[in-house]
Amino acid sequence: MTCFARIKTWTILAIAATSVACGTQVSDPYSASDPLLYRVEYVVEPEPTGGTARVVLRITQSRGLLRELTMRVGPQYSQIRADGELDVDESVLRWSPPPDGGEISWQVSIPNRRNGDGYDAWLGTDFGLFRAEDIIPRAASRALKGARSESWLSFRLPATWSVVTEYYNDAGQIRVDNPERRFDLPTGWIVTGDLGVRRENISGISVAVAGPVDHSVRRMDTLALLHWTVPELARLLPELPPRLTIVSAGDPMWRGGLSAPQSLFLHAERPLISENATSTLLHELVHMSLGLSARDGYDWIVEGFAEYYSLQLLLRSGTISPTRFDSAVADLAEWATQAENLCGPASTGATTAMAVGVLTALNEEIVTMSNGEASLDEVATELWALGGKIDIHDLESAVETLIGDKPDTLHSNRLPGCRTIASASQAL
Repeated sequence: MTCFARIKTWTILAIAATSVACGTQVSDPYSASDPLLYRVEYVVEPEPTGGTARVVLRITQSRGLLRELTMRVGPQYSQIRADGELDVDESVLRWSPPPDGGEISWQVSIPNRRNGDGYDAWLGTDFGLFRAEDIIPRAASRALKGARSESWLSFRLPATWSVVTEYYNDAGQIRVDNPERRFDLPTGWIVTGDLGVRRENISGISVAVAGPVDHSVRRMDTLALLHWTVPELARLLPELPPRLTIVSAGDPMWRGGLSAPQSLFLHAERPLISENATSTLLHELVHMSLGLSARDGYDWIVEGFAEYYSLQLLLRSGTISPTRFDSAVADLAEWATQAENLCGPASTGATTAMAVGVLTALNEEIVTMSNGEASLDEVATELWALGGKIDIHDLESAVETLIGDKPDTLHSNRLPGCRTIASASQAL
């Protein structure tokens, strides 16, 4: 190599190093192989003493592939800073990153009380437990036609802390991939702190049970119950989620269970099987696996299926006896007398109990009308395939394909409080 060539090489390297040091964006490393791919990085830094987290969303791109992000931010978000153009109008945030990439950052307060009874999102000096949706606003993107993101999530944690999410963690590099979206957003439950974690593969599902080490989280008991029951769920549904992350902690968390994509939360002191033979854990697992939500007024359908099949999983796996199953259904029927209406904004415990009675009767009608060739199982499979938001019409249609007629069980006269909602729906 000539002296001139050596000088030229070192000059180029020096200029490149200076550019990086000054904060100049490096060209998108993906553009050479895929000109429509850009990188998204989410960096989360919890601040335990303040109950807040600092979040940085960084875009690496070329040709201005991502044009704009629109997010809804509540009062818990503050200190919003961004490269490029930023407009915050009340609760709506619009960010146009520079054509060669840039970043937006914010601070978010995490603790959130649920109905005044414990927290469904928490960050303290010993642990944090919350959903990705609690710290990263849901976003709509505007991008060049065909452009899509490759997204990653990472955490900057206190020295003794670790983190568990719904995603596979490869030495701190967490790939966020949702094939249904062009702009990937992290979802699901997250637990961080000094954690104990147990992992198993059950019926093809990668299961992780995680929680703070000093919170009496029943990791092995949970895995044992899942080993008994998940195979029955796999026989019911054509496909189960590839991963299941169960996060748990004691007070000050809300004393219940909540599901999210490929993950669920269960309070550490919540029994895996209650004295009445119901299971909050399996209720939330069925929720997560069915992937259904309800249109206005029909939350009872979604909640009813979750409760009915949580009991069925216990029965079919031999975890509870047929006598115990019948007793559980009878207990729910008694509880259902406390519910005035079935249809309403949200299903209460008594409403869900009433819904189990409706679905039990519906199953009996399907079995009778089909001469034993079908049951509510086929309805569950049909609704699973439908996915998304459902209502009484979806349920009726799924049953009608099995028995060739509208089911008597689902006549509005038999569903307290549903006639008004059905009439309003027809008027629209």
